[in-house]
Amino acid sequence: MAVASVVIPAHNEAATIGRNLRALREGTGADLDVVVVCNGCTDRTADVARAADPSARVIEIPQPSKIEAVRVGNAATDVFPRIHLDADIELDGAAALRLIEPITRDEVLATAPRRDVPRTGCSRWVRWYYDVWEALPQVESGLFGRGVVVLSEQGQARVTALPRMMSDDLGMSDSFSSEERRVVPSAVAVVHPPRTVRDLVRRRIRIATGNAQAGQLGVRRPGSRTSARTLAGLAVTRPGLALRLPVFVAVHVAARLGARGALRSGDFTTWQRDESSRT
Repeated sequence: MAVASVVIPAHNEAATIGRNLRALREGTGADLDVVVVCNGCTDRTADVARAADPSARVIEIPQPSKIEAVRVGNAATDVFPRIHLDADIELDGAAALRLIEPITRDEVLATAPRRDVPRTGCSRWVRWYYDVWEALPQVESGLFGRGVVVLSEQGQARVTALPRMMSDDLGMSDSFSSEERRVVPSAVAVVHPPRTVRDLVRRRIRIATGNAQAGQLGVRRPGSRTSARTLAGLAVTRPGLALRLPVFVAVHVAARLGARGALRSGDFTTWQRDESSRT
């Protein structure tokens, strides 16, 4: 009997899905009900997934939509806790088991791992951006930006009731109070960052668009926003980041400006993704 389900939406992830599925099976003798939903793929994602994990269920849908892929994946399994895992994130089986423990003990409704953001191969400006981003209080405590969120059955019902939105991990995180969610330090997910500033801005435009949509829908909590006061506080408490703050602000502003067109047209489906993190 499966101890947890794993829903993985995957769009053209042939370069990463095999590695990450193999990692998910490592370090655990427990059964995981893994569902990979290949959405609108034009590469070999489905074939690679089947070869990497023959016990996983691989579903193919024609629509290139993460939202639809998550819906299809949720409908395909009734096992809880449920691990929502992005296809480009590395999470091993031992970490997955650590994430479900607080939920099976009824301590919280949602968990997420500590993130490891390797900077090797990234430009200096990308490294400096992430140095600041990871130090933000809401980034340290929130479940978003980790590529993994684990939900209890009650937590899943709460998330399912949310409006459909681009920033699904932000919606998941802000659906729960600090007492209802937990970052599990002993579980680590590897989140590969963009290597170039251009790809970083592309990723941040998507995130800025999704965050703005979440705000419009009334889903976003004020505490998950980055304010000038938060950045000023970092400059005081973490003086080593002072030289990096202008880089963070410049990328933040560029992303906000880049998101304006999508916000004006109400386009919350175009997925600005970076490719450099997948090489």
